[in-house]
Amino acid sequence: MNAFASVRLACITVLGTGYIPIAPATWSSALSILLFMPLWFMAAATGQRLLMESTLFVAIALASALAVQWGPWAIRHFGRRDPRPFTLDEFAGQWLSLILLPIDYGAPLNSLVAVLVSQFLFFRFFDISKMPPGKQLERLPDGTGILADDLCAGVYANLAGQLLWRVTPLAAWLGLELGGVR
Repeated sequence: MNAFASVRLACITVLGTGYIPIAPATWSSALSILLFMPLWFMAAATGQRLLMESTLFVAIALASALAVQWGPWAIRHFGRRDPRPFTLDEFAGQWLSLILLPIDYGAPLNSLVAVLVSQFLFFRFFDISKMPPGKQLERLPDGTGILADDLCAGVYANLAGQLLWRVTPLAAWLGLELGGVR
């Protein structure tokens, strides 16, 4: 296998999580949360919230573009319309669930973890349940179909998180300092 093929497989399986025999999409989502945390801490250390949110948007766009581009190859390679090892779509959807969450850098670590766990659970719920139009989007051709339902789940998870952390008293109960993009 050449270097490009190895990089492509590492990307579409999100560093191999797609090969985990039980719940590869869930493992990919969990790794996505773990990969988000250093980005959060770097942004917190520098006070660059806008840079962090921009990085999220760029990473989601890149993962989405690669999922669409490499989707046809993955379908042929793995022999399935939505290949189980292809988890780059989960990465994009999970990170979409984290965009513009109203938590400030001054929030305690346990509060950040609570927010990230809730976003993980929201995303997995919406990804598995395939609420409309998620199921319909899954029928789109090739990489677009592989990706679109996960982006839909990411949007639903983000909206659920925005409601939970902006509207309910749970944020105050956890001692979160709510803030926007700086």
